[in-house]
Amino acid sequence: MAEAEEVKKRVLITGSSGMLGVDLSEELKGKFEVYGSDLVQRTAYSVQHFVGCDITNRNSVGKVTREIKPDVIIHAAAWTDVDGCELDPDRAYKVNAEGTKNVALACAELNVPLIYISTDFVFDGKKKRPYKESDKTGPLSVYGKSKLAGEEAVKKIARKFYIVRTSWLYGKNGKNFVDTIIANAKPRKELKVVRDQVGSPTYTRDLAEAIHALIGKISNHGIYHISNSGAVSWFEYAKEILKLTGSRTKVLPISSKELDRPAPRPAMSVMDNGKFIKFTSYRMRPWKAALKDYLKGS
Repeated sequence: MAEAEEVKKRVLITGSSGMLGVDLSEELKGKFEVYGSDLVQRTAYSVQHFVGCDITNRNSVGKVTREIKPDVIIHAAAWTDVDGCELDPDRAYKVNAEGTKNVALACAELNVPLIYISTDFVFDGKKKRPYKESDKTGPLSVYGKSKLAGEEAVKKIARKFYIVRTSWLYGKNGKNFVDTIIANAKPRKELKVVRDQVGSPTYTRDLAEAIHALIGKISNHGIYHISNSGAVSWFEYAKEILKLTGSRTKVLPISSKELDRPAPRPAMSVMDNGKFIKFTSYRMRPWKAALKDYLKGS
């Protein structure tokens, strides 16, 4: 008599066509039955099962989740254009706050865990040491405020939640700082990059693996900081990128004031991963090692 086929748990990833969403789909598809949802499916980034869904439409979210009946939802959908959010606060809150509230309501209805991807931008950057989960928030930008509003909705509504704050994401499936620096360096002899903002660059493939580890340990809900280890300024980060790619383009340091972007950024947003490491026994590798792998295409 043939053995019964193992029934895999279902994971629903919102924002499955995004940079993190694609890597999450790839990371989880061997162990879970992966469902992806987004406004549209980019054909180059397929998931096992895709369904169109607008997170800002509560009825759409409810219908999709009731049909799929996931065992866990990873809410990666967001509007992450920091300056765009500053210029269009209504859209920022509609997507990042109201959209998150709709997903949290669906999780509460189904009584399933919600993993919400948040950001280091919920902090004001005035602290001199890495931020812990218990530290006071104080976002400077509309983006940070809208993501924090999403956190508050998750804590208020979802019965089982895991808020994952991460930072400075880059990956193969979306626009990011690494690729932008490489592209901008090709036609230029000099690049100007801010020196007074410090954080932890995080490879989305590494973050996807860490979230996989978190799913395997679901039992203690709360907030977790997850980023590649180490700290660097955007200026030094750009220099490392160009060094590893063999570029001769010179990087010049400038201040945030000189750059004059619409949205203010925290000067220091390095996060302490200690709680996550203790809970999962999973340790994120240094950002330099992750960057080297990314640039090698592995």
